[in-house]
Amino acid sequence: MRDWSPVLGLPLWVWLFVLPLLFGVLCFFAKEPLGRRMRPVWRFLDGVYFASGAIAAFFMCTILLLIVAQMVARWTGVALPGTTEFAGYAMAATSFFALSHALTRGAHIRVSIVLNWNRFTSRWLDIFAVAGAAIIATYFARFAVKTTIFSEMLNDRTQGQDKIPEWIVTILSLPATPIGDWASAMNTTSSELIFTPVWIPQLAMSAGAILLAIALWDTLYRTIITGKNPIVSEAVE
Repeated sequence: MRDWSPVLGLPLWVWLFVLPLLFGVLCFFAKEPLGRRMRPVWRFLDGVYFASGAIAAFFMCTILLLIVAQMVARWTGVALPGTTEFAGYAMAATSFFALSHALTRGAHIRVSIVLNWNRFTSRWLDIFAVAGAAIIATYFARFAVKTTIFSEMLNDRTQGQDKIPEWIVTILSLPATPIGDWASAMNTTSSELIFTPVWIPQLAMSAGAILLAIALWDTLYRTIITGKNPIVSEAVE
C-alpha cells in the first residue's frame, strides 16, 4: 500500500478501511443512540440507491434506443458511426449503477446455506460476510477511481468510431478545474467532434463501485445496530 497517499494527515487506507471498521465496532456498543442518529442518514441513502437504480434504468432504455436507431439507419442507408460503442458505454453504466440498488433489493446472489445453522452463528457469519464484501468493494472502488484518473492524465481516447462534442468533455472536466477558470474553459471550448476520452465512460464504473461500497458498509452498520440484515429479496408474483 505504498501508493496510498495521505489525506488530511492519514493514509488513504486508514480512511477507507480502518475508520469504517472502527465505526462498525462502535455500533456494537452504542446501538440505540447510533440507531436514532442514523435513521435520517438511512432514509437519505435509500433515496440514493433508488436514484442509482433509476439512472441504471435510463441507460438501459438508452441501449434500446441506440439499437433501434442503428436498425433504422441500416434500413434507410444512413450512417450512424459509434452507436455500437455508445451502446457499450450505456451497458457498462447500467451494470455499475444498478449494483447498489440491486444489493438493497436482494437481487444479488447470496449463498446462505451456512447461515441456516442457527440464529447465533447466522448473525455473526452474516456480519463477517458483509464486512468482507464491504472491504473488497471498497478496494475495487479505490482502483476504479484510480483507473479513471490515470485515463484522464494520459488523455486516453477510444479506439472506435464514436465521437462527442468537445464542450461535453469540457463540462465534465469542470469539477476538476478551479472555479475561477470555468468561464475561460467554456469560452475556449467548441462544438467540434472529438474521439471520446476513455475516462468519461469510466466515470460510471467509478460512481457505481463507490455506491456499492457505501451500500455494503451501510448494510453492515444496519445489521449490527438492528440485529438483522436489511437485505430482503423482493418476491415477484
